[in-house]
Amino acid sequence: MTFREHARYAILVPSSMGVRITPNDRQPVHISTGFHMQATSAETNVISISAALGLKVKVLTKFVKMSPIAQFIKNDLRRRGIEFEGKEIPQGGPWGYRHQFNIADSGYGLRAPQVQNDRAGEVGKTLNIQDFDLDRLFQREGVALLHLSGLIAALSPNTGAFCLELARKAKQSGTKISFDLNYRASFWEERQSELRQLFTELAGCADFLIGNEEDFQLALGLTGPASGGKNLLDQTANFKEMILKAKQAYPKVELFATTLREVVNANEHLWGAIMLADDQWIQIEPRLIQVMDRIGGGDGFVGGLLYGLLKGYSLTESLQLAWASGAYVVTLLDDFGLPLNEEQLWRIYEGNARVKR
Repeated sequence: MTFREHARYAILVPSSMGVRITPNDRQPVHISTGFHMQATSAETNVISISAALGLKVKVLTKFVKMSPIAQFIKNDLRRRGIEFEGKEIPQGGPWGYRHQFNIADSGYGLRAPQVQNDRAGEVGKTLNIQDFDLDRLFQREGVALLHLSGLIAALSPNTGAFCLELARKAKQSGTKISFDLNYRASFWEERQSELRQLFTELAGCADFLIGNEEDFQLALGLTGPASGGKNLLDQTANFKEMILKAKQAYPKVELFATTLREVVNANEHLWGAIMLADDQWIQIEPRLIQVMDRIGGGDGFVGGLLYGLLKGYSLTESLQLAWASGAYVVTLLDDFGLPLNEEQLWRIYEGNARVKR
């Protein structure tokens, strides 16, 4: 796959940043007294893989002025090698703007993980196309790939319009577009008509569409299998059936991909992947992986896939990197990955856990 040449940024993402707090030692939230805090967003989780491996990436976002949480987020983005751009706005008092809080329990054994999102007053909801110089970003500086997530697109009417304007500008500039549908029922409540129209238009702009069969049904309204189910054979068959319909609905999309996951318990998953590109099905058969924290594995998968494609790897190699990146992220306390180098990911794909001296 070919990308725009002479682009300053390999990947550009819009995002609403926040923090994630997770109990120490995989304990439940409601009985914990010690927590690990990190900066987070689905979109920056994706580009962390490319940033760690040397590609230039950037996030468009918004910050609360003079906020220690905003400073914490900026420091973390710098640590990851992610450039950021965004206006700072006054908090407006204790009941004004703030950054989102994501409170997560990693689960253990048969106790499932549990996530509580606290996004009231989130500053990122106010993202607006007028906050940025798109001609500078897309024309003068250049962007190879714009990555969008259904989470930022559905966050508010403002962010939805923002994502759509970015997608239109990207198309005009020869920038490829990746769209991870990331359907969330809580975001769609009482907004189905509005968001269906938005997601349909964004999917029509996309070169790469990522999501499972339920994402395609619920976000885009395509008819397909009743349920993804727990069985990986069913997941695979359902995905293939759905994607063939999606390909008819969106013939300009070059690539469709998703993970295949069966939860054995909170500590062990069967992990696979499947992709349709250039009229070719490519699949990685599910293998048992160990899990410290499952949150972020899907973003790691997308991050590895986009990195492989941008680096010019074959479709098969890109999917292998995607699988390995997702398997890597779930071994970490944070919900994003900063791989040491490509070799570390290839060793994970090969199943080589021997000590390297």
